[in-house]
Amino acid sequence: MTVQKVLAVDDEEYNLEIIEEILEGEEFELKMVDSGPACLAIVGEYHPDVILLDVSMPDMNGYDVCRQLKANPETEDIVVMFVSARGTVEERMEGYAVGAEDYIVKPFSHDELKSKLMHLKGFLEEKESLQQQVDDATSTAFNAMANSSEMGEIVNYVERIGDIWEIEQLGVELLHCLNRFGLQSNAELRVGDDTHHFALSGVCSPIVIELFDMLKSRGRLHEFSQRLLVNYETVSLLILNMPEHEPEKHGRIRDHVCFLVSVTEQQLGAILTRKALEQRQQQLSDAVTRIEEQFRGLMSLMDNTRAENEQVFRSLQEDLESRIPMMGLDEDQELFIYKKVDDTIQKSVARADSLEQVRSAFERIEQDLAKLLE
Repeated sequence: MTVQKVLAVDDEEYNLEIIEEILEGEEFELKMVDSGPACLAIVGEYHPDVILLDVSMPDMNGYDVCRQLKANPETEDIVVMFVSARGTVEERMEGYAVGAEDYIVKPFSHDELKSKLMHLKGFLEEKESLQQQVDDATSTAFNAMANSSEMGEIVNYVERIGDIWEIEQLGVELLHCLNRFGLQSNAELRVGDDTHHFALSGVCSPIVIELFDMLKSRGRLHEFSQRLLVNYETVSLLILNMPEHEPEKHGRIRDHVCFLVSVTEQQLGAILTRKALEQRQQQLSDAVTRIEEQFRGLMSLMDNTRAENEQVFRSLQEDLESRIPMMGLDEDQELFIYKKVDDTIQKSVARADSLEQVRSAFERIEQDLAKLLE
């Protein structure tokens, strides 16, 4: 890219005439406008390589014009050089902040402006070269990703096992994934004292099971001939047909296999955690059910006891009312007996109130336990 088309923006005709005089007869195509809005209106049609933009203009200053140019994807790559009568550090920092690439202070000489434009030419050529390198690298990366069935299969596997919550299904899915790489494999998943073996044929041979047991302590990776054993804490994998005579592919597949075993072990841990939580939830549910049954039994017992007490006191009161008059007691003795009976009844009523409070407490506990299971 070269600097060919220049757009000069200044509200003073004299300044535009100076720029025109300097660039006359040079290799530049020049167009001039006298305001920020005029610049924004013409820039999409003219497509300048560089805009010489005055800072101090009425209605719309150069900083605001630059902001709009850099915010528009269609004009953000146009080089902006501010033209200002002030060249303080603050002015230059403001120009940099809004996205300008260069700054020139009025009054400037013919050679200074030409020099800056030639410098911008080199800047644009270097920028174009770097952009081409970025585009080439990006294109290569995207092509590699698009053409990599291996990476695509790994991504699909990670997504699939995220929905698996059974150990058997996880082991089978791992072997199917490796089979899509053209690999013959066997797997061992260890859960506590239980060991699960997997093969595409459905059953691991005794020699494979012995190999898993013998090589557990041989480190994370153990290679022999076309075989590769990968050992993690709870997952081991034995590959039977690694690409022995293709070193680059061999290394790539080995890295893929290690990653697959790693994510499989993580999902196995998630499965075990979920099962433990489900078991704990069931235990809690069973405990709550037993507690609720005991509460109901206690409340039923309290109801029955209170009813029996009330019946006993009613019978006693009726019996005394019929018998005391025939006992030949004096009035004080009769009052004494009636008072004792009445006090006893009142104490019984107080106990009944306490039992009702216990009932309410049991009901609140039952409600709290029910919330735990929601």
